[in-house]
Amino acid sequence: MSKLALLGGEPVRDRPWLSWPDPRQEDVEAVAEVVRSGKWWSYEGEHTRQFEAEFAEYHDARHGITVNSGTTALQVALEALEIGPGDEVIVPAYTFQATATSVFLANAIAVFADVEAGTMNIDPESVAAAMTRRTRAIIPVHIAGLPADMARLRELAEPRGIALLEDCAQAHGAVWRGKKVGSIGEAGAFSFQASKNLPSGEGGIVITNDDEVAARAAGIRDCGRVEGRPFYEHHLLGYNYRITEMQTALLRSRLKHLEAETDLRWRNGRRLTERLRELPGVEPLDPDPGAGDRRAYHLYPVRIRSEQLDGLSRERFMEALSAEGIPCSAGYGQPLYKNPVFTEGNFRGRGCPVSCGHYGAPVDYREVSCPATETLCREALWLFHTVLLGSEADGGDIARAFEKVVERHKDLL
Repeated sequence: MSKLALLGGEPVRDRPWLSWPDPRQEDVEAVAEVVRSGKWWSYEGEHTRQFEAEFAEYHDARHGITVNSGTTALQVALEALEIGPGDEVIVPAYTFQATATSVFLANAIAVFADVEAGTMNIDPESVAAAMTRRTRAIIPVHIAGLPADMARLRELAEPRGIALLEDCAQAHGAVWRGKKVGSIGEAGAFSFQASKNLPSGEGGIVITNDDEVAARAAGIRDCGRVEGRPFYEHHLLGYNYRITEMQTALLRSRLKHLEAETDLRWRNGRRLTERLRELPGVEPLDPDPGAGDRRAYHLYPVRIRSEQLDGLSRERFMEALSAEGIPCSAGYGQPLYKNPVFTEGNFRGRGCPVSCGHYGAPVDYREVSCPATETLCREALWLFHTVLLGSEADGGDIARAFEKVVERHKDLL
């Protein structure tokens, strides 16, 4: 192949990729209609209620409760599941911070489990080793849009009365054994932050098939109110985590396209995996799907095996790949438990909930070790989902760029 672009050659691609979020006229009109109506909040408008029903139905759930972020979706779901002081919640070490910090916001304790090196998803055997008599919930993250092993997690959780709360922030439209994620466990939490496959700038939703969990979540989200009771009557310790009508109008506009976009990412992602699997030193973290499975591909993750590339570092590989016109990221630069909030114990005032008398045990996250997570933090790179929203030819550009860097990798040493 020709000289690497990083070293002065011609790049594989010099055309831009799709920006995200990509403004669409129908989105503008949907939001403008709400602005003109003057009905900007859910008590006056209709978009929030309709979106909750539409999104829940799309994900095979009976109830949807919108909130103002994915973080609050996790917190509200935990509190609706009655997780609180003295409880432990097992979370993966390779994830965004909200998966764990939401546990502390619910006044419970996060316990870290390792992930599988080949999927980045929570390792059920690490979960089993982390379980104690205090374990009340497990939060599997469908990382990068790949459904976690819900069957094995259910085997661990169900006999012990442990709740499964699915973190679906990266998994809109993902399918596990014929069922959409988020409706497999007791509840699911989604994010609509601007980078997500279904974006509204900020926002989130809790979905569930449990009527009682749904009612508690709705009350916690809305100042402790109970449907059918007076407006200024408050039954729960709640928050104002409501979303706006402008956001849900935007979400309804974009939800109409989510299935087609998810299917396009799926087809392009599978084609890319077929090409990249042939390359030494490049390991797509994209296992063959089971029957009835579909990945959402919020990210396309690849592990760079330096030992197969004469010691070429991931960082140098990424530098060369970016020069060829393929944007990429190193993702989570360190395991979540190595962030200062955990190593320094910067939780609630006076150390709560770690110091809470209901818990009564020392917690030192500096002692946590999750080897597979630490390996992935050193070796994984991410491609953003927008590169999978193009044509088959666009996918070919990605594959050729990887092939070029691998073939000419010695030039980078």
